[in-house]
Amino acid sequence: MRGWFVTGTDTGVGKTVVAVSLLHALRQSGIPAIGVKPVAAGCMHTAGGWRNDDALALQAASARAIAYSDVNPVALPAPASPHLAAAEAGIEIDCSRLIRHVQGLATADECLVVEGAGGWRVPLSSGHTMANLAAGLGLPVVLVVAIRLGCLNHAVLSSEAIVGDGLRLAGWVAVQTEADVPRLDEQIATLDARLPGPRFGTIPWQGLSFSGDACNRLDVSVLLAGG
Repeated sequence: MRGWFVTGTDTGVGKTVVAVSLLHALRQSGIPAIGVKPVAAGCMHTAGGWRNDDALALQAASARAIAYSDVNPVALPAPASPHLAAAEAGIEIDCSRLIRHVQGLATADECLVVEGAGGWRVPLSSGHTMANLAAGLGLPVVLVVAIRLGCLNHAVLSSEAIVGDGLRLAGWVAVQTEADVPRLDEQIATLDARLPGPRFGTIPWQGLSFSGDACNRLDVSVLLAGG
């Protein structure tokens, strides 16, 4: 199974912007890829069932038509941590089942871009976190860092947790999530020196919505060279 698991230093840091941009950048490089968001909270009710904007964006950016239920098998209404949203919906998230689901989507000629929910240690159930899902898939990890006050600690701790859980940090992306970020370049340079994986993109302020330019901000050759 080829691909990457996209996580972030927090919620709202730009994981979907990076995941969608990665799907487009891979396609531009001649590599088909599909996007998956195994768990999504804060879904909206539609005629077709519960839907999540992030998962819909991944579905639209995928290289082939894929059913929404394949992209986002666990769609939860409450905008909360997955374990809390699941409890409110009267279910418990089965991490092993999610791992099998994602593995079943893998094909020999496609890459998977799997986007997590929240950060690395966000709870999925009473006994599992997002880290368990990522570890079960065994994909190299892309860390999305929102460059703002406090990000240095968040990014270093997240990278240490990823490596400590036995996974490889394939690379990281700096995302400007605010219009004016003091010491933006200095913070990025600090993380370049301290994170164990290469920075393969910097996405400037765009309101946390996808723009066609964002995919040109990622150097996917860095990820592909790492295998």
